[in-house]
Formats: sequence, C-alpha cells, structure tokens
Amino acid sequence: MPPPPPPLGRRRRAGRSGQSFDPALDDSELLAARGQLTQGRWSAARSLLTATGDDWDRRGHRLVVLGEPPSSAAWARDWLLTEPDSADAAALLACAEVRAALRGKERPESARAACLVAAGLAPHDPTPWLAQLLLARTLGTEEEVVRLFDEVRVRHPEHHHAHHLMAARLAERHAAAGQDPLHEVYDFASWAAEQAPADSPLAVLPVVAHAERYRVLAAAGSEPADPAASGHWTGRRARQVMKAAFDWWLEWEGEDHPRNRLDLNFLAHAKYCEGRSAEAAALFHRIGPHATPDPWSYPDRDPHHAFQAARDAALGSA
Repeated sequence: MPPPPPPLGRRRRAGRSGQSFDPALDDSELLAARGQLTQGRWSAARSLLTATGDDWDRRGHRLVVLGEPPSSAAWARDWLLTEPDSADAAALLACAEVRAALRGKERPESARAACLVAAGLAPHDPTPWLAQLLLARTLGTEEEVVRLFDEVRVRHPEHHHAHHLMAARLAERHAAAGQDPLHEVYDFASWAAEQAPADSPLAVLPVVAHAERYRVLAAAGSEPADPAASGHWTGRRARQVMKAAFDWWLEWEGEDHPRNRLDLNFLAHAKYCEGRSAEAAALFHRIGPHATPDPWSYPDRDPHHAFQAARDAALGSA
C-alpha cells in the first residue's frame, strides 16, 4: 500500500508548423483504432486494448481518447451487446459517458454508474476510477476528488493522468493568493515526484504544478496574461523546479511513455517563459507535430498562436 499523499489543503487543429492538437499524441495504433471506431467498427479497439494489457498509463490514455468522439458510447454499447462480460467494452462505455457528461450531453449520474459497472468487471484496473476522476475534476466535490484519486493510486501509484488532474484541481484552491511558493500544490507535486521511481515522468509534475498555479493566478488577475512577462517563471524556486525536470529529461527522456509529449509541452513552455531558448528549442524539436493545448492556452490564450510564437522564437534564437 503506497503512503498517503499530503492532505488536500481545447480541440484538434493544425497550425502552420504542422502541429495538431490531437489527444492521441504520437500513438499511431490508437489513431487507427479511433478512426475505425467512429465508423462503427469496434474490432480494432478491441484488439488494441487486448494488446495494451495492464500497462495502466497506456490503457488509460487509449480509453480516454477512444471515448472522446460523440459516437463512441453507441459503439461501446453495441460491443457490450455482443460481449456482455467484456471489461474493455465496459471501460470504453464508461469513458465515453464521462466525456458526454462533460459536454453536457449525458447525466453525470449515468456516467458514474457506467464507471462502477466497469470497475466491477475489472477490480484491478484504475481506468474506471480515472474516468470518474475526470468527471469529478470538473463536477465533483473536493472530498470526491481525493477519494477517487486514492482509488486510482492504490491500483497504480504512478498514474500519470491522475496526478495531472489532481495537480490542476489543487492549484485552484485559494485562487487569488498571489505569489505563494508554499501553496499546497507544490507540496503535492514534490511528494509525488519523490515517491516515484527515478525513471518516472512524475519528475516533471512540479513543473506542471507551477504552470497550473500560473493559470489560476493569471485568471484571477494576480499575474500577467502573458506568461513570458510574468515573474512566476524566474524566481529561485521556479528555476530549481525547471532545472530538476530538464535534467531528468536529459537523463531518462521517458520517450516510451504514452503521455510523453504532454510533459514535453509543459517543460518547453516553462523553459521558454524562463528565457532559456536553447533548452526550449531542444524540447520543441522533440515535440515535433505533437503540441498540446495545455499549457499553451494558459490562462485564456489561443494555444496555436502561443505555441507557434514560442516555437519560432526559441528555434530562431537557437
């Protein structure tokens, strides 16, 4: 049983650089299976999830992405009619209903019920609990978020997506507190990074927490809307956090992690805002076409424009 954590105190489109905000990131098998699923052919998704096995981060990533298209719930139900005991079909339906509930197209109660059914069919799988956490991140209480995070973590202590969701939610506490290097989101991120193995991408979580806190402070008017103009990224703590994460990337890279490109976007954003153009350029090269809306949209910016401007500036300087 892992030790307990500290107490809880936007869409695909190609830019001119060729980047596209596709949540599948660089997973070509997932892209193919999702394309077939939207056409009503769920056999490719079935084969993909069977091959994924108990790689929980990859399974969660793939199911959340497969559940995103509006038609996914209908095809998951079709799959369940054929294979009523399929844990994969039930998990897909759970993720699809959560996505629909977050769009306002499904009742949250129905989505939660689908998640519980999926959890019953696969008690060791953290994905149905991740789906509930996705829902609670926006619609749940603080206590519910903590409980669901614990359910995910007891099944997979290093769950990447769950830690990102928790950091985003924690960062929103005490929204207008101003510069607050002791805010609890930093304690949470540091704790998670320290608990994880040396090669875990959770080493980047303190950078994610710093970006999430900037998002909240800028939205509250406590920081400039342009992150590059904010002192948030140049203080002593920020520099330490970003150096540690960049050094981790140089040593471990984490290239085989399914959400690697998301971490690289957070790290490139931080390095660019810090004014470290050469380091940012190296990260932009590795990101390639796989840009992500977060954190380039923070606090309320056009992520395509923000990504492209930062990329051009970093590569030009380098």
